[in-house]
Amino acid sequence: MIRVLLPTHLRTLAGVSGEVMLEVVGAATQRSVLDALEAKYPMLCGTIREHGTMKRRAFLRFFACGEDLSHESAEAMLPEAVQSGVEPFLVIAAVAGG
Repeated sequence: MIRVLLPTHLRTLAGVSGEVMLEVVGAATQRSVLDALEAKYPMLCGTIREHGTMKRRAFLRFFACGEDLSHESAEAMLPEAVQSGVEPFLVIAAVAGG
């Protein structure tokens, strides 16, 4: 099981109160985790990734095991600790301002 932690506004939209547990078939990559997340919670389609390009939305970041994975390939394997469920895959709302 892959653990995913969403920012508050996406948890509210999905109707969940804590971590989301996902079963990912095959390789655990950013793409496969986000595909599984959107399949389980279709209301999140287009909120994390753009509809047409499937690229990460500008004000969201992906983290795991203390590392920023936002600019990694969507096909790159997630760290073993995330694959085994020890650590969560984090979707973080970026903070902007002056």
